[in-house]
Amino acid sequence: MKLILPGVPWLIAHKSMLGINRPNKITLNGQDYVLWQNVHGEVFALDNVCPHMQAPLSKGWICRERDTITCPFHALEFDGKGRLYQQKTPIASPLKIECVDDYIWTYGGAKPKLPIPDLIERRAQGFQFVGVTGQESIQGDFLSNLLINYDYNHIKGTHRELFNIEAIEISDYEEQGYQLKLTTKIIRGKNSLQDVLKNPVVAILPKTYLNQFEYSFPSLNSIIGTFPLGKTLQIHVIYPETEKQTKTFVLVFAQANAIVIQLLKKLLLKGIEDIVKQDNTTVESLYPRQKAKIKLPNEEIMFYAEKLYKDW
Repeated sequence: MKLILPGVPWLIAHKSMLGINRPNKITLNGQDYVLWQNVHGEVFALDNVCPHMQAPLSKGWICRERDTITCPFHALEFDGKGRLYQQKTPIASPLKIECVDDYIWTYGGAKPKLPIPDLIERRAQGFQFVGVTGQESIQGDFLSNLLINYDYNHIKGTHRELFNIEAIEISDYEEQGYQLKLTTKIIRGKNSLQDVLKNPVVAILPKTYLNQFEYSFPSLNSIIGTFPLGKTLQIHVIYPETEKQTKTFVLVFAQANAIVIQLLKKLLLKGIEDIVKQDNTTVESLYPRQKAKIKLPNEEIMFYAEKLYKDW
């Protein structure tokens, strides 16, 4: 397939998603790779195909003594540089990755055109990592998934039942090249007991609250929400698996009393997972994109992202 946005750094995983000494298959721009992590937190990545008879290495197992991955077909071992065990010349193709703290980035073999953003490191200062949620492969092209992240009007429709949102006010809008910042003021209606039982996370949401957004085009959308019990930080991540399939996951952080974080952890992860599933259902139900005949408020934010994509 034709590479989508070649030269962009893609965040393909958080180390907590890999486990220890376990093969993990990922797909980026139509190419399958296998990643694994040892007990020291070192991460290795290869093309997912054994150069002998093309078996998927992700179906194999890890030799923890040698940090090698073993082909499930003939038990051939390869290290992270693609070398067959006890040989010096690489014959399997490694994927160049860069680990920044616990975040695993790659350019997917393309020549870098943008640096790896520092958005996560900056925004996560003072926050505690809670976990990863919303891991989904969406049957939808990358541009459609990109635009829904920049589309604020869909919240009143797509997430109506979850949050009972009555109005959204946008302020502090600021474009800085491939970065974008803004603040939203969310005004909610009252939730019934049935609403709370269906989605308990609304019980901790005030009637009015602020979300501070910061984007790093094209893959990161960060949201800091301020609530009576503290703050939450969500990092929504997307990258193209194929021309018609997009991977998404959300890194979740919290800034609150440790006891509060533990009590709300499961609730928070489940609530964000539900949001992701609703967005995914919306993308997967869309008909082929046509020129819009209606213009809504605040759509310039979405058009900004679309222009960056098409001008790449």
